[in-house]
Amino acid sequence: MTQRRADGWATRFGLIMAMAGNAVGLGNFLRFPGRAAPFGGAFMVPYFLALVLVGIPLMWMEWTIGRHGGGFDHGSAPGMFHRLWSNRISKYLGIFGVLLPAMVGIYYIYIESWSLGYAWQTATGVYWGQTSNEEMGQVFSSYLGMDGGFFSFSPQAYLFFLITFAVNVFVFSRGIERGIEIVARYCMPTLLVLGAILAVRVLTLPPVEGRTISDGLAQIWRIDDWSVLLHSDVWIAATGQIFFTLSVGLGMVHTYASYLKKKHDITLSGLASCGTNEFVEVILGSTIAIPAAVVFFGVTQTQAIAAEGTFALGFFALPVIFQQMPWGQFFGTLWFILLFLAGLTSSMAMFTPLLVFLEDELQLTRRQSVCYVGIAIFLLMHPIILFMHHGMVDEIDYWMAEFGLVLFVAIETVIFTWVFGIDKGWKEMHLGAELQVPRIFYYIMKYVTPVFTCGLVVWWFYDSFFDQVLMRGVDPASRPFLWVARLMILGVALFLVWGVWYAWKTHPKFFEPIEPEIEEEAT
Repeated sequence: MTQRRADGWATRFGLIMAMAGNAVGLGNFLRFPGRAAPFGGAFMVPYFLALVLVGIPLMWMEWTIGRHGGGFDHGSAPGMFHRLWSNRISKYLGIFGVLLPAMVGIYYIYIESWSLGYAWQTATGVYWGQTSNEEMGQVFSSYLGMDGGFFSFSPQAYLFFLITFAVNVFVFSRGIERGIEIVARYCMPTLLVLGAILAVRVLTLPPVEGRTISDGLAQIWRIDDWSVLLHSDVWIAATGQIFFTLSVGLGMVHTYASYLKKKHDITLSGLASCGTNEFVEVILGSTIAIPAAVVFFGVTQTQAIAAEGTFALGFFALPVIFQQMPWGQFFGTLWFILLFLAGLTSSMAMFTPLLVFLEDELQLTRRQSVCYVGIAIFLLMHPIILFMHHGMVDEIDYWMAEFGLVLFVAIETVIFTWVFGIDKGWKEMHLGAELQVPRIFYYIMKYVTPVFTCGLVVWWFYDSFFDQVLMRGVDPASRPFLWVARLMILGVALFLVWGVWYAWKTHPKFFEPIEPEIEEEAT
């Protein structure tokens, strides 16, 4: 066994909190309201269908793939896919499970740092007196240093970025038990308490110009126009949100689950972490941003604000609202601390697959891996920081967190259900299980999930792939910077291709059959 096997989850509670924290992130409080607001209650129909037919089955698949691969000392998707399918190409397909979270993490940590910076600005009242969305938009641009110059740089934003980056590196450098699990055990309960406090405060808001909190809640749950469900964009948005919010298709679940043994339950634990995430998103996330915005601005203006982008409700609208309520400075500070904790519980997982890949497949020590990864991501983050106003975040987000995520999900569902075999997968999933999954999910996982995800990839090609490749509608001045983003992705991908090739050529353990101790554990 490698030294990585000495690490692991100390408690089941820590595992569930870490898995839930991996899923709970900025998307629960920023992305979800922004996606749901334009469609109203109609959004929740495809959202829950996607959760049951795709999200939960994928969660179980990834826990199973991760635990199965971990039995062979593989903590990342390339090795896991090799054990599912002995074809030479399988391990190269698994590269997506390392590339996607690492590239998302490169911009995610910077966005996470904004929450910490805004918590400080709110607590000190820096932007107090800016009482319109337009003024808060200017505050936001000023904070990031996007004043029309060649660089987008602000000393204050950079300081909070350095603090956030250092916290993330410190956490994942300490491994699973002494780092990630400890943070998850404390941050997740704290996040839930803060979310509950803010939700109660929003629910007790008084009417504004005749608009009540009930009107705000109705924007999430009431369906005024069923014909919205005939539009493909609402289905795409809802399914994409399920993928993103559960963190499936990004490789982190695989790595976390690789530290489990065959006797450890994954069906009930997986469902518990999924349920925690959905509680945070559907109950807390839908109770804070949209209802508060509807009460103060009305439905039409709330939809217009949401259409401005992912950050508009959280960083523009809510700060305006906090300035108009009693104890607004206090609740505003709690809001941004909540966002920071949500971001941290996700970001600390994003580089773990890459770290484990270096340790398991390239045989580096933990210290070497942390050093190399820390330096590499620190350097790669700077083009994003300096040229953010040219759309580099959106470019990487599309290729990694949207198209790449959907493509990887389709690949892993086909390999798990049709190549490895759903019968073997179902049996593997129930080893040590404390919950017998209803048999209907056997057929959902075998037919519905892979067909749905493959169909989504086809639709993505048809709907936006070629426009994105050709940069149609993109300002010519921004195109060179988008090419820089693409070259960053390509550079990391080529390194991983080389890493897989090198590992499989130099470490004969990867060609060994099933280890006897794994068979004994299974029995």
